[in-house]
Amino acid sequence: MQIVILDDAAQVAAYGANIFAKQLLKKPASVLGLATGSTPVALYQQLIEKNKAGDISFSQATTFNLDEYLGLTGEHPQSYRYFMNEQLFNHVDIDKQNTHVPPGDAVNPLVACTEYEQKITAAGGVDVQLLGIGRNGHIGFNEPSSGLTSRTRVKTLTKATIEDNARFFAEGEYQPHLSITMGIGTILEAKKVVLLATGASKADAVHSMVEGPLMAKCPASALQLHKDAVIIIDKAAASKLEDLEFYQHIEAENQKLQAHLATL
Repeated sequence: MQIVILDDAAQVAAYGANIFAKQLLKKPASVLGLATGSTPVALYQQLIEKNKAGDISFSQATTFNLDEYLGLTGEHPQSYRYFMNEQLFNHVDIDKQNTHVPPGDAVNPLVACTEYEQKITAAGGVDVQLLGIGRNGHIGFNEPSSGLTSRTRVKTLTKATIEDNARFFAEGEYQPHLSITMGIGTILEAKKVVLLATGASKADAVHSMVEGPLMAKCPASALQLHKDAVIIIDKAAASKLEDLEFYQHIEAENQKLQAHLATL
């Protein structure tokens, strides 16, 4: 894991956006794995601004989202398809036919899961996968107890996740308790993984992910197995790591190495 500790959420978003921008410049036909939630919004805003300025283009890109609520259509304001349209796709030069979100209204969700995996494979796999992390360590909707080799599947949401997401639903509004999510095994097959975490509420999860044992109780700990996982966090989210100076020193040395390699 590469651990990048920055001052605040704005710096986290900027750092993450630059990774995606560089990917698109290097490979315009990139396959991008995307995520929803409050943390990626600032990153998407920066990508929109870069696109409008002509610095990057999504015209050849393909995207796959991590997850979707089972039981919601793409037109529902709380669906992740709606979220992605509003927060990114409607504002950049991407062909929406090349944007993929698991179908929350699938007639046969089990078949839909298999087909989603097949589409990712047919696209050549994900080049860069964006992740957030839940307070209980979930990535996508892979809740604690998820298998570390799991594939795209229907998953029951935990009480903690339902409570965390309840703020997005109006009082009395139907809130799904099931989802379709990429599996941990699917996520680990991405060539690069970028996880963002900000705020003190994520500090315990970040500690378990980075310094805890590899365990199903903290699904994000599976990223310890990934060959190119970049964990971008602010100081508040990093507050329970045992040796901040160590991670900061390693990152500083890594930046020096990258700068040197760029001159060769």
